[in-house]
Parts: sequence; C-alpha cells; structure tokens
Amino acid sequence: MKIDLHIHTSTGSDGALSVVEVFQEAKKRNIDLISITDHDSTDAQERAIALARTHSIAYVTGVELNVTFEYSGKSVSLDFLGYGYNTDNQELHKKLQLIKKYRETRARQIMGNLNVEFAKENIPRFTEEDVSNMQEGVDGILSRPHIADYLIKKGIVNNRQEAFDKYLIKCDVPKYPLSLAEASSLIRDASGILVLAHPNDPNGTSLVSITSDLDEQTNIIEEHMLEYIDGVECWHSRHDAKAMTHYIEFARKHGLLMTGGTDCHQKPIIMGTLDISDFVAEQF
Repeated sequence: MKIDLHIHTSTGSDGALSVVEVFQEAKKRNIDLISITDHDSTDAQERAIALARTHSIAYVTGVELNVTFEYSGKSVSLDFLGYGYNTDNQELHKKLQLIKKYRETRARQIMGNLNVEFAKENIPRFTEEDVSNMQEGVDGILSRPHIADYLIKKGIVNNRQEAFDKYLIKCDVPKYPLSLAEASSLIRDASGILVLAHPNDPNGTSLVSITSDLDEQTNIIEEHMLEYIDGVECWHSRHDAKAMTHYIEFARKHGLLMTGGTDCHQKPIIMGTLDISDFVAEQF
C-alpha cells in the first residue's frame, strides 16, 4: 500500500502542481491514501475530496500550521499537521483567513527588507510591477519560496538555497504568532487530530533548531506537547532510519498516532516514494 500524508499544492501554498495535477500524479504512482497539507490553508480541500472520489484514492483532510513554540525563553518556529477535520468549521476558517492576510502583509514586508539590501549592492529595487510578476502563477499565498524563485528569474541568485542564505533569512519577518494550545484547539474543535510534523528535519522548522539529540527532542515533547498533540510524523523524506525508528518507539510508548509523508512540493516529484507501514492507513 502506498501512503503519502504530507503533500503541498500551488492551489493552497507553495507546491509546484495544482491540486488537480497532484491527484493525476498520485493516480499514476498508484498511491492509495493521500492528504493535501498546504501551509495555513484549506483552500484545496473541497476540490481534493471530490478528486479523491474521481480517482478512487482514499483521502484525509489536511493542513500544515506553523506554530510559535515558546521554549526556555525563546520563540521557536515548528510545524504541526492537522488531519481529518471538518472543512465547514467556521472558527478554523476564520483563523486561517486571518493568517492568510498576515502572510500577504509579511511578504510585502520581506520585499521591503530586500530593497534595503539591494540598495547596498546597487541592485534595482523591487517595484509594484515586480510584486505583480511574482504573484502571476501563484494560486495560493505569496511566500518566501515564491520570492526565491523570482530572485532566480531576475538573475540575482542562482538557486533557492542561495536566495535564502544570502537574502531571505536576513530579510525575514516573524510569522503569525499561533500558539500550540491554539493550534490544538482549532483542529480538535473541528473534530480533527494534531500531529507534530517532521520533528527531526535538519533543513526545516523542527526540533533540530533546539537540539539534534533525539532523546532530548522527545523529552521536550513529553514535557511540553503531549497534552496538545495526537500524533507524530515518524516517516519523512528527511528523516533517516534512526530518527524514524526513534519516533515510532516514542509514539508507541505514549499511544500516539503515527503518520508519514514526503512533504512533497513537486520539486522534484517525490510523492509516494516513502515506505510507510500499512497500519498508518488503518489509524484513519
């Protein structure tokens, strides 16, 4: 059985393929169970539910929420996955609309910071025309990966990594301050479950930003998260075998659901490439 419960689209966030194209690709790859988990967006969900029926693919509603996690006096950015929620829930819808507006404001503030850096290097500043050009082809919210792609297109950088290393980390603006308690309430009140995403991802928003030691990571979860989460993402494209095994054992110890997904943004297309145990599907 092929499972992928962590996929992004251009319809709702920063994926390269639309929700329609994702399902076409999933069908080609014989994936049996998927979830679209766009960043802070459920815009693709109704279409995804319909497409799942059309393609005879099992589907679980999904969303990836960015949370500001307070730890030892510091604010740490972490991602959590919401699954199986009611798409008609108004409180969830209102909060995501608020976050959407904030993301739009944040993107413009980042571009303002970029212009400050450009002035130091005699690079032409971004104008409203550049903003319009960036937004072309972006179905979801303009985000840092989209800005990175535009920097490449303009010849300012050679690739996304250079865009982040040279500009986007320095020019970043804080994300919407959603707490773990609030994220948990939003998803659970919508009859869903909340799952800690990619806890040991070395390249993403994860507990690695606090510690790379797996035991220390799970100690943090035990001390600060267990009352708010229902599961943990054990399988991930950037989890090695040691991290996967560690989190499977941790989830079993605490009776947590176990999920897995490639976190596919379709650059390249990796959806369905992880060997995720069949029992993950049975949990849903």
